Amino acid sequence: MVTPEEVIKRSLDPDGAIVSRDGLAKTIYSRLFDWLVDKINFSIGQDTNSKCLIGVLDIYGFESFESNSFEQFCINYTNEKLQQHFNQHIFKMEQEEYMKEEIDWSYIEFIDNQEVLDLIEKKPGGIIALLDEACMFPKSTHETFSEKLYQTFKSHKRFIKPKLARTDFTIAHYAGEVQYQSDQFLDKNKDYVVAEHQDLLSASKCAFVAALFPPLPEETTKSSNKSSKFSSIGSRFKLQLQQLMETLNSTEPHYIRCVKPNELFKPAIFENANVMQQLRCGGVLEAIRISCSGYPTHKTFYRFLHRFGLLAPEVLKENHDEKVACGKILEKMGLAGAQIGKTKVFLRAGQMAQLDANRVLKLSTAARTIQRKTRSHIAHKHYVTVQKAALFMQSLCRGMLARKSYKKLIRESASVRIQTNLRGHFGWKRYSRLRSSVVVLQTGMRAMAARNRFRYRKQSKKATTIQAHWCGHRACLYYKRLRKASILIQCGWRGMVARRELRKLKMAARETGALQESKCKLEKQVEDLTLLLHLERRLRTEIEEAKDREIIKLQQSLEAMENKLGGTTVLKEWEAAQRPIEDDSSVIKGSSVPVETNEKVEALTLEVEKLKDLLKSEKQRADDLERRYAVALESGEGRRQKLEETERRVHQLQESLNRMIYSMSGQFSELKMILCASSNLSSASGFAARDDLDDDMSVSSDTTSTDSDFTFPAPTSTPPNFSSFNPGAFQLIVQDLSAAEVPGTENWEGDREGAFDDFF
Repeated sequence: MVTPEEVIKRSLDPDGAIVSRDGLAKTIYSRLFDWLVDKINFSIGQDTNSKCLIGVLDIYGFESFESNSFEQFCINYTNEKLQQHFNQHIFKMEQEEYMKEEIDWSYIEFIDNQEVLDLIEKKPGGIIALLDEACMFPKSTHETFSEKLYQTFKSHKRFIKPKLARTDFTIAHYAGEVQYQSDQFLDKNKDYVVAEHQDLLSASKCAFVAALFPPLPEETTKSSNKSSKFSSIGSRFKLQLQQLMETLNSTEPHYIRCVKPNELFKPAIFENANVMQQLRCGGVLEAIRISCSGYPTHKTFYRFLHRFGLLAPEVLKENHDEKVACGKILEKMGLAGAQIGKTKVFLRAGQMAQLDANRVLKLSTAARTIQRKTRSHIAHKHYVTVQKAALFMQSLCRGMLARKSYKKLIRESASVRIQTNLRGHFGWKRYSRLRSSVVVLQTGMRAMAARNRFRYRKQSKKATTIQAHWCGHRACLYYKRLRKASILIQCGWRGMVARRELRKLKMAARETGALQESKCKLEKQVEDLTLLLHLERRLRTEIEEAKDREIIKLQQSLEAMENKLGGTTVLKEWEAAQRPIEDDSSVIKGSSVPVETNEKVEALTLEVEKLKDLLKSEKQRADDLERRYAVALESGEGRRQKLEETERRVHQLQESLNRMIYSMSGQFSELKMILCASSNLSSASGFAARDDLDDDMSVSSDTTSTDSDFTFPAPTSTPPNFSSFNPGAFQLIVQDLSAAEVPGTENWEGDREGAFDDFF
């Protein structure tokens, strides 16, 4: 730290030293890269004063991985800028061509990704600006940076906040959505240039290092009052990208899209989905769409007539103007939608292929005719010549082959006789030498093998004696320690597990009993409701029968009254009796029926009304009973399903308990076999003690196997040595596990302490 009075030196902590070291490494790498680029440009002979420029820009395509950091953010930002330039360039070329030829055309729509670019590079509210702002504050972290992004772009349609991530964010690029992890955005965006490092490397004795770090006037003037200067990688990258775009806008670009056919990097493999994704991400499909929406094929009049004039030869013979001739060819081919400009013919998508197909068809027809005639003439001449030559060659070859075959037969017979005699002589000599050598070797090998067997038997006998004593001693010590520790742990653990399983089974048994009682009650209620419903239905049937009988009686009485008083008068009185009471009085006054007949009809009408009301009330009561019956059936079905589920769980618990009992009994039987095997190595007193223990264990396992499902085999206790055991500890655990009641509120510590208290 430099002050006006003095220079204060302060030691860095480990984290600060690591940051300073990384910054120096990045600075050296950047200077070396710039030096290498300058060397390459100088070696290829680049002229800085030249007015013409040919440049090649190679860049990665759109990147979207499982983990996307600051590097993928910068690459995708560059692709967004280049894609915008590509779309505008294609659209501009098409528009200028149409306006130059003065044809009728409509506006071509294309996808504009300006919203994404504003989201990234806009000042002061873009992502890069917010990242630089966060890097300037020493207490900023990636969490605060992410929260700032969420608050700033919460309503932006191109910015998406993931639901399950706290610091990630998603940007909807032109090629798709990419989720970025902001954990290292701040660290990768910072670039500290330390003045002391600059001065140290500038003063280096190595000319190459000193040339990489030349002293800058701006830095030397500020080195007296500032020890470091903050610079942003994102801002620098943005500035360089703007310079690149200015260069591209001032030149005539040509695009080359590289497509990777497969992910295996092997020939003759073409993955359609992968290639389509690359074309979509590279903007090729969008460019094709822009071209096809207008007139993708442009041909000058001369090239069009030169290529497609054979489709209408009569037009060429008439010596028309080129523009008129092109129009007549298009009219003859029936191509609707094509337009003719000043110097070119503009064809819609697919029309060029149609013209080429017609041209190829006509050319192929003429070519086949010419080929047919020419080939027939050539084939006839060739056939006559070959026939003469073949006859002459066959006569010569057959004579020569006959002479050669005769000489070959003579040589073969002589060589067979010579080979037979020579091979017999050589075989006998080899056999004699081999026999003598084999006899000598067998004698030596058998003697050596006998000596080796004798030596091996002697060594094996001594080694077996030593190994027997050592293995017996080691196995005895290991077995004592292992049996003591395993029995102690098994007893405590199995007692605790058995208590827990017993408590769960008892609770399940209580729940099962309660559900069984509720099921019985529901069944009784259902039976009562069913019986009540049958009674109601029977009562309803009786009421309907009584109603039918009353109606029949009324009809008979009405017929009798009709016979007495006349058909028309009685029918009118019956209709008047069914009307309301206020109409009855007027009808009765106007009729000539006697008062007694009217009173009887009114009484019958009242009785019929009462029967109707009674029938209606019975119907309502029957409907209520049916609804109650349906509700009772539904509740009974639900409780029945719950009871079946509980029974299934109890059955599963019972099966798991049986498996546990079976596995524990198997372990005890294995332990018993180990104890029996080890008892053969102990003393005579040890034999007696272990026999008693084995008898106790066998009796205990036999008794526990015949108990109920809530009893367990007693685990063995920890013996102090090989010759003494404590069977009473086993019985304590069995009595504790088979207790009649275990409180349901005991916790894990209670189970563990109870198990080990009973054991000890």
